[in-house]
Amino acid sequence: MGRVALVTGGSRGIGASISIALKAAGYTVAANYAGNDEAAAAFKAEHGIDVYKWSVADYDACKAGIAQVEADKGPVDVLINNAGITRDAPFHKMTPDHWKAVIDTNLTGVFNMTHNVWTGMRDRKFGRIVTISSINGQKGQFAQANYSAAKAGDIGFTRALAQEGARAGITVNVVAPGYIATDMVMAVPEKVRESIIAQIPVGRLGEPEEIARCVAFLSSDDAGFITGSVISANGGQFFA
Repeated sequence: MGRVALVTGGSRGIGASISIALKAAGYTVAANYAGNDEAAAAFKAEHGIDVYKWSVADYDACKAGIAQVEADKGPVDVLINNAGITRDAPFHKMTPDHWKAVIDTNLTGVFNMTHNVWTGMRDRKFGRIVTISSINGQKGQFAQANYSAAKAGDIGFTRALAQEGARAGITVNVVAPGYIATDMVMAVPEKVRESIIAQIPVGRLGEPEEIARCVAFLSSDDAGFITGSVISANGGQFFA
């Protein structure tokens, strides 16, 4: 049995590709999900990856969920903080609920998950933590003050924690995707997709598997000298 990897939001979209890539690389993978039971069951049936349901926005649920994963599979060696939501609105129309929901999941959720594996990783002198941020956390985006703030916060969190984890054998890194051909992006009108692609120098959307390969590398022993870093996987759209 290989090292145990836990992927939040790991049964759909980019998270599903990450879970599949880590399994292919020899990890024992657990995929967390928040609400879509049907999609999670289909993912488990197709890929043989066990799924676990809880909200990353709830600290106690994270603690209990991680404990269950570790009881089933062993200590979590690799944590991929991928779960995220959007509640887009121009700022003058953004409500406190819009703000809180996104911050609670996309930023506080990263704390909740990481805090509950950190002590074990320190004790074992090994850990890999990779958080999925976004190009919009680097450059900002209209109608995403909440999302951009959370994703920028993930980068600051990573850079601070990397300094604490380094001597304990824990690396902490970020992958910041640009526009990726997920179901959500592919569902927008064709003209909108064309306008997005026109802003990407390589002339296409990214593929979820391309993000997964970045994550798999940062999770590996080969990446032990890389920490506190941000991989910008955006086709040249933005240089941080």
